[in-house]
Amino acid sequence: MKKAIFYLIQFTWGLPQNLMGLIVYILMHKKCEHERFYNSFVTYIKTGKPFGGVSFGIFIFVNADRAADWRHDTLIHEYGHTIQSLVLGPLWMFVIALPSVVWCNLPALVRYRKEKDVSYYALYCEGWANIWGALFSGEKFITDEHINRGRFGKQFYK
Repeated sequence: MKKAIFYLIQFTWGLPQNLMGLIVYILMHKKCEHERFYNSFVTYIKTGKPFGGVSFGIFIFVNADRAADWRHDTLIHEYGHTIQSLVLGPLWMFVIALPSVVWCNLPALVRYRKEKDVSYYALYCEGWANIWGALFSGEKFITDEHINRGRFGKQFYK
């Protein structure tokens, strides 16, 4: 019953992002490997580019070329964005997705993070995704970046 309610909310309240995710999932279905991660559908994409991961509602897309421990932690993080989608619905695009895309890709912000040694997870929506991903999946982070700087740029576990 809980799972049915989860999907009902995602495909009504969170319809825009889930519709986008479903379209990409269908386009990538035959080309890529897939698995389930709790209530989400994961697609592993081989890009040859420094792509990390992205989620659109219940659809998570992860770079298949990364190390297994990195992929593990990325799944937890992206699942946090899935939970944010559940709560925020159509606001998710503006509150989470847009700030995340800008923070991740704008050259000036990439340079700022590198020069000032600022964690990617210092941004509110990224640290929040880590917290909710770990909480709702019950999984533990295993990479140093997530453990030491995954909670809004600070240590995740005390």
